Amino acid sequence: MLHVRNTATAAASAGARAAAPLEATSTDGANRTRAIIRQSLDDRYADDVTARYTVAGGVDTAEVVVRAQVPALGLFGPAVGVTVRGHAIRELEP
Repeated sequence: MLHVRNTATAAASAGARAAAPLEATSTDGANRTRAIIRQSLDDRYADDVTARYTVAGGVDTAEVVVRAQVPALGLFGPAVGVTVRGHAIRELEP
């Protein structure tokens, strides 16, 4: 479970950074996040990825959220919901 959570967190952060440049879109961030997750984990962990632009603490940011159901006991056992977020400061036109 920790491996999936940590990998999803890193992917969400990378996705937020991909969505932050001036010419980028939130879709770019979501797609980057999915690609990283699919390279490292099973594809099902990339099914619920969202990205949006928001304001946090008065700063324009890109936010990527990953939600997944992860088995609590390795490959078996009941699944628990995991939600992780990545943020990056957006580049804006002067």
